[in-house]
Amino acid sequence: MDPIVLAAGTALVSSMATDGWEQARAGLVTLWRRARPAQADRVGADLAGVRTQVLSARDAGDTATVQALTGSWQVRLQELLRDDPALADELRRLLDERLNPALRAHAQAHGASTVINAEASGNSRMYVAGRDQRFK
Repeated sequence: MDPIVLAAGTALVSSMATDGWEQARAGLVTLWRRARPAQADRVGADLAGVRTQVLSARDAGDTATVQALTGSWQVRLQELLRDDPALADELRRLLDERLNPALRAHAQAHGASTVINAEASGNSRMYVAGRDQRFK
């Protein structure tokens, strides 16, 4: 599967639980309207239904459902690109300009952080990083 499809599908479903959801939804419907105008309204309705499922699944801690919904949107996006490979640039723009910013804004607003716990004993060496590590 195309890496942009994987990233966009994941970001799309993840954005459903953010304040930037409407902007993300509008961007995808606009993309669909260019590629398949007759299906654009239906895609908008599908997104609204999936958002309800995602929110319920997250509240219940049901990660399997969220993953399944992510996979289904990745397949839909892959089919869209298969029919019109030129849409890859527009999909990347949607990812860069709408989906990823919605996720970043949500993370900043909600104080998202990463917690790493590590334990070592004896003469063990441990390297822990929240990002890149370089050794010279």
